[in-house]
Amino acid sequence: MSVTKTFSLEGRTALVTGSSRGIGRAIALGLAGCGAAVAVHGVRPARALEETLATVRKSSPRSVAVTGDLGLPDVPARIVADATAALGGLDILIANASVQIRKPWAEVTPAEAEQQMQVNFHATLRMIQAAVPAMRAKKWGRILTIGSIQQQRPHPDMIVYAASKSAQENLVRNLAKQLGPDGITVNNLAPGVILTDRNTAVLADESYAERVRGVIPLRCFGESDDCVGAALLFCSDAGRYITGVDLLVDGGMSLP
Repeated sequence: MSVTKTFSLEGRTALVTGSSRGIGRAIALGLAGCGAAVAVHGVRPARALEETLATVRKSSPRSVAVTGDLGLPDVPARIVADATAALGGLDILIANASVQIRKPWAEVTPAEAEQQMQVNFHATLRMIQAAVPAMRAKKWGRILTIGSIQQQRPHPDMIVYAASKSAQENLVRNLAKQLGPDGITVNNLAPGVILTDRNTAVLADESYAERVRGVIPLRCFGESDDCVGAALLFCSDAGRYITGVDLLVDGGMSLP
């Protein structure tokens, strides 16, 4: 089989949460470019989501947008149902959306801790629960969670975010064993310091940015597109024999 065919997603359908910008947007465009019909997602209708959908549709005209706040307990399953109904099925689930609150650990409020755990962990579990029955029936499915370098190098001011990402990676390893016999792979892609909206403000401080670069062996920050190749591997037949993996796309930052 040719490499092009192995990475093809023709006929496949995908949901990418948090895909109006950043890493989620880049992955949605990558999936569409390989032939998948994609449900892009945002918290609510907004210009960024509309622009992403318009760009995705240039490669994949059947693509749609779904909206909903994953911080609300009933939304994760509903988003899966909406994407499935609009696309006529769901082969690929990418849990990318997350909430990150930076503050000293002793100042984190119960509401802030609960919000991060709800979006970053509980919503992921609920979406998987909703998506797996149809994947199991077809004996084919791809589940990809987007983790973080925080799993390896937890930042002191992101204690709950880091813990939620570690919990998500543990979920991946657990489910990979359970869902493998059904033809469903479950993996985690953990980005390092990527130049997204979330990071640009803190990295605008050049002295801080230089210190961060100093612990990255490649001595540069990543771009959202740097995560796309790994996502395509996990979501296509090229990655059919890969499951339970935590792949760091971090320029070597996690190395001891």
